[in-house]
Amino acid sequence: MRKLVYILLFFSNLSFAQEVLTTDMAVKLTLENNLDIKVSENVLEISKNNSSILNSDYLPTINATSSVSRAQGDVKVKTNQGISAKINDTSNDESFASVNIVYNIVDGRGRKYNYQKSKELYNRTELEVREIIENTLLQLFTVYFDFARLTREKEILKNTLGISIQRLERVKTKYKFGQSTSIEVSSAEVDKNTDSLNYLNIIKVLSNTKRDLNLIMNIDLESDFEVVEDVEFIDEKETENFFNAGLSNNTMFQILDKDVEISNLELKAIKSTYLPTVQLRGSYGWNETIDEIAYNPVNEFSSKGVSTGINISIPIFDGGKRITATKNARINLENSLIQKNKSELEIIKNIRNTYETYKNNLFLLQIQEKSYQTSKLSFSRFEEKYSLGLVSSLEFRQAQINLLRAELLLNSSLFESKISELVFLKLTGKIVDNY
Repeated sequence: MRKLVYILLFFSNLSFAQEVLTTDMAVKLTLENNLDIKVSENVLEISKNNSSILNSDYLPTINATSSVSRAQGDVKVKTNQGISAKINDTSNDESFASVNIVYNIVDGRGRKYNYQKSKELYNRTELEVREIIENTLLQLFTVYFDFARLTREKEILKNTLGISIQRLERVKTKYKFGQSTSIEVSSAEVDKNTDSLNYLNIIKVLSNTKRDLNLIMNIDLESDFEVVEDVEFIDEKETENFFNAGLSNNTMFQILDKDVEISNLELKAIKSTYLPTVQLRGSYGWNETIDEIAYNPVNEFSSKGVSTGINISIPIFDGGKRITATKNARINLENSLIQKNKSELEIIKNIRNTYETYKNNLFLLQIQEKSYQTSKLSFSRFEEKYSLGLVSSLEFRQAQINLLRAELLLNSSLFESKISELVFLKLTGKIVDNY
């Protein structure tokens, strides 16, 4: 066991030229590679195509048609005067081609509302993509700063293990000269083994967390790097501004607002179907017929020209479908308003809770900092007394545990505060802007 501990400490002291993964680099890799974001961007592209003028009724429709037919066979003719005749192997050829154009001049403003609806659907999809990016970034930073926390924790446990090894060597030396007991040696051995296991466990957890981070960035799972362990917090005044505008900037609330607008346009579009429509139609056509029947006075005919016209359609009654559609559209609009009002209270509650949690975590962080400084000072005094033989090995161990606990709590409090800040930024719609 001791050999393994020395090996771990030896390699942990070696300096490897690992790449430092900054938060900016992590965001860049995630935006470029994350599969959820890629899928959402493709959905946005589809929505953009649907909102194009090419997908509206503002442009005319143009169709070209043509046909060629031939009829061949025998013809038998019998007149009222009793004269009959039979013509064998006759044929009739017909050729036709035309270009038609239809343009809606008036459609009860339905295309206007449908076009506006397609634009709002695109805007909604943009917000949905933003929501996915925000959630992904929150997940990224949660794992990133957890990895930073574990990296610091690894160094804390490493230092603790080093102190335990020195303590064990010191107790063994004292035992040789009869200044210590076998119980103290065994106790120091147990404490060293405990610290060794804690150090081994943190290495395993750190490795697993690194893979989680690589998975979010969608890069090689075994990619090795270091992260920035320094933590900075946003300005308090800026935090208050984010809180005051939190509801209006919340992405989910903006999506619900778009739902209301889309439902309203849907209702207007359905109401427009009660109004008359006017269509302008035009065509250019060519037609030719060749008939080989000998008795037919006209056996070849052809025509070409332009025709135009206006169609006016006045809806009177369609069996009640429009009435049903209008009623359902009103209900959908009402449901959108209800859902928006319901979610508004929940979003406000979550923003306030995260804001208070964030401020409380910052306050606790200050307390943990003072507690750590006190424990550090106390341990320094115990360490000095222990070297002079004024305190026992067990008392020294207790001071060491107190320092370890205070340092781990400070480390945990630091990154908990950062993650609570990130959750707050996500809910107030500022996590993308700040990174």
